[in-house]
Parts: sequence; structure tokens; C-alpha cells
Amino acid sequence: MLFNARSFFSTAKLTGTSKQLLQQFGNGPPAQMSVQLKGRDLLTLQNYTADELEYLLWMASDLKQRIKHKGEYLPLMQGKSLAMIFEKRSTRTRLSAETGFALLGGHPSFLTTQDIHLGTNESLTDTARVLSSMTNAILARVYKHSDLHLMTKEATIPVINGLSDLFHPLQILADYHTLQEHYGGLSGLTIAWIGDGNNVLHSIMTSAAKLGMHLRVATPKGFEPDLRITEITEQHCKEHGTKLLLTTDPLEAAEGANVLVTDTWISMGQEDEKKERLKAFEGYQITMQTAKAAASNWTFLHCLPRKPEEVNDEVFYSPQSLVFQEAENRKWTFMAVMVSLLTDYSPQLQKPTF
Repeated sequence: MLFNARSFFSTAKLTGTSKQLLQQFGNGPPAQMSVQLKGRDLLTLQNYTADELEYLLWMASDLKQRIKHKGEYLPLMQGKSLAMIFEKRSTRTRLSAETGFALLGGHPSFLTTQDIHLGTNESLTDTARVLSSMTNAILARVYKHSDLHLMTKEATIPVINGLSDLFHPLQILADYHTLQEHYGGLSGLTIAWIGDGNNVLHSIMTSAAKLGMHLRVATPKGFEPDLRITEITEQHCKEHGTKLLLTTDPLEAAEGANVLVTDTWISMGQEDEKKERLKAFEGYQITMQTAKAAASNWTFLHCLPRKPEEVNDEVFYSPQSLVFQEAENRKWTFMAVMVSLLTDYSPQLQKPTF
């Protein structure tokens, strides 16, 4: 279903500004695609097809081009509000959500553990019902992924995973958007993950093959990705004709890779394991020596915040590092998710190559 600009403005007096907006929404033939995501939850990329993932990335490109580069104002979230529940601290997830939702004309409401205690003073199910009556969507950054599932059972509005112990889907959408911008496509790329078998890796594993990307993973013994997710990934690779390598050797993982990726070795809540983890990850720092094993057009990604033991300055601040473009794209991909889940707007610009 296509966004109807006239319906959007039907309840408001068409001032000079509104008329300009109406002309902008109706400018050119809107894109056509059969994907319809309105009303869906986003807990994991595992639940999204290749077409749906491409649609979200297309939407991000469309919004970035129209708003950032063309200077258009698209109040697609006008009259809508977003409940933001954050059990964990955040820079990029919070900023991308607050600034992105507001840029689209909506009202984000930030709720910390001091404001709301999931399952403590009020049950998760009651919280989901209350938020459903007052807001249009819930963005939740939680410790336990199971809490998100409980919320979706009672919520009548979309629930978006802002990070959980199992997945970080918003981060990986930003990563893919960044790679698409840099390489001009995703299919055929090889991603090398060198680090912990964590939630960020899980989101790559459950989506990369759908977009035609190969994956090479190096983790220390005892820090491998979740076995259930590995089994799902192996099935995806068979279905989409891509390759998966699991190893404990960082240089083996980096061999021939287009993209070198790592993340923190010590996630929030794992501070007590710091000494053990630093010892286990010795030799896993990404350096130019690692890059020598990669493809000649290699790039580097890190979801941030970064610590020097994970990647040295030479790589992190090199021309091949896309980390700050990646960080900015958290906003555009989040906006794409919200527009897709809450409106009938379709991308107006030509679909990129994936």
C-alpha cells in the first residue's frame, strides 16, 4: 500500500508549508514493491525474508537521500509517539531513536530503569498493555530476550528490539546499509567476524546468507555463538548457496574477507569476567597484519564503543574504517524501521542494487 499524502494532511488546514509538503510527497512516481511490514514486530532479523531486509535497507537509502541530501521534510511520524525502554545505557541506539523519530515529526519518550522496572513493580504484560494504549510503538533495550517475547504477547503495537542478550538487529541493518553504500551491493561479499560469539554476531548469522553474503567466524574456544543460531545459519547457507566457516584462528577467518568486523569483548553485565575474557581473547586484536590476509578492498566495522585491545588505532582510524558512517547509519536504518512498521509510505527513489 502506498503512502497517501492527501489523506495524511486531510485533518489539517493546508497552509503554505503543508502545500509544499503535499507536493513533495507526490513528487514523481512512487516505488512499487509487494513487501508490507506495517504492524510487524522486529525482535530478530531471523523473522525477516530477504525481500523484507532489502526493503528496509531501500527505505533507509530513500529517507537518507530525501531528508539529508535533498533537505526535504517528511513528517511521517506526525501525531505518533514512541516508548523507549532502556535497561542498559546507550549512545547510538538512544540518539538514533530520539533524533530520528523526532526528525520524522514524532515524539519519543525515554524511560530508564529509574522510570520503569520491567517485571518488578509492574508485570511485563501490564506494562505492554499500558504502553499500547498511550504510544504507537515500543523500543526496548533489555538484558533478557525473553522479556521482549513476553511484551509482544500482550502489546497491540509493534515492539522493536533495541538490543538483547541474543540479538541486536538494528545494529546489523546499519552495518548492511553502510556496506551497500560503500560497495554498491551486498551479494558476494565475505564478512569476517573476529571476536566474541555475541548478540551482534547472532544478528549477522541470521541474516547475511539471505542477502548473499558469506561468513567467516573466529571466536576463542568457549566463546562460540549459540549452537541453535549456528544450526539456523547453516540451514540459511544451504538455502542461499553461501559459505560459513567457524574457526578459532583470526587469520583464517580474515583470509579473503571483504569486511573485518569485531565488537566489545566484555559486554554490559560481563564486567566480572573481564580478566578471564581478556586472557581468552589474546591474539584477537584486529591489526594491519590481520588486514593483510583480507581482500584488497577490505573495510572495517565496529558497532562502538571500541577499546584498543579489540582493534588498534592504525586500523580503526584508517581510510578503510567505516565505523563513523556506520554509526550515523544507525539513525537512517532506525527511521526506516519505524516508517515501515507504522506507515504505508513506500520508497520514492529507485531501489539500490543488493
